[in-house]
Amino acid sequence: MSAMVETAGTFGEAATRVFSGVQPTGHLTLGNYLGAVRQWVAREQHRADALFCVVDLHALTVDHDPARVRRLSRQAATLLLAAGLDPARCTVFVQSHVGEHTRLAYLMECTAGVGEMRRMVQYKEKAAREEAAGVRLSLLTYPALMAADILAYGTDEVPVGEDQAQHVELTRDLAERFNRRYGPVFVVPRATLPQVAARVMDLQDPRSKMGKSSAARNGGAGVIHLLDEADVVRRKVMRAVTDAGTDVVYDREARPGVANLLDVLAACQGDADPAGLAAAYGSYGTLKRDVADAVEEVLRPVRERHAELAADPGYVDGVLRAGAERARGLARPRVDAAYEAVGLLPVGA
Repeated sequence: MSAMVETAGTFGEAATRVFSGVQPTGHLTLGNYLGAVRQWVAREQHRADALFCVVDLHALTVDHDPARVRRLSRQAATLLLAAGLDPARCTVFVQSHVGEHTRLAYLMECTAGVGEMRRMVQYKEKAAREEAAGVRLSLLTYPALMAADILAYGTDEVPVGEDQAQHVELTRDLAERFNRRYGPVFVVPRATLPQVAARVMDLQDPRSKMGKSSAARNGGAGVIHLLDEADVVRRKVMRAVTDAGTDVVYDREARPGVANLLDVLAACQGDADPAGLAAAYGSYGTLKRDVADAVEEVLRPVRERHAELAADPGYVDGVLRAGAERARGLARPRVDAAYEAVGLLPVGA
């Protein structure tokens, strides 16, 4: 039986290892930033040995344009750096640059059951949307790849939103099952929800989450992208759906449009109390103007830094190359141990 592979190669004295990623399936949104990336920048990269990955292989599970995936992968990596991830403090890389992900994904497929895969909520939702074009096998099995993404690094914590918590639970199940069958190879990770979960909903459909996949609805009018110019941001906010009545009240169930605007304003102001903010407004128009100003204040430095980095692609390439090299060094011993544990012949044996 293979022994547990020790965590090694951390930045500084950090002991906890964190892994998280973004899919290049669309342009990153204000929801992505306030709900995840901002916390990675402000907290995770400072308190832990953190790895942040552009999970480009996951973008292949549905119909896609190769050139667009390539372009959005670079854009996502550049935006992570523009938002403040520091290569001196954390590891930023692209999933497909580290072969250990796909090596381990097959072992996870051999560990998982078909029923487990079919129960994944995101599979059911995406399969329904992709049915006309033909559902790809990879859409069913991609939670095995996600598990490999996490387990390859001896990850302790996975910062996720509630919509991804089910996948981390599956990862835990697979790690524990593998360890029982073959020996203690994997750290069993745990999901960690954001300390302050910024809730950002679609501006045109405030009962649906603002995300990359929702950009197709209403021509993208309800989604603010990180690279939207100031006039675009203002137009989208000013046209946001509100509710019947004219008074500004924070009530997510009865007044979802106004509540969403207050949530966005509160998050942009440093996680203020949205219910408390409501008392300061007597009209929707004033609230919308302040939300537009606050969002632009948050996005402008990210947009400007992205422009600087995009003008120096050699720097971004260097960061991704160094990140992939470090990620391979961390993942390979554990993946090799997993291969040995299941009975595969070592290379050169």
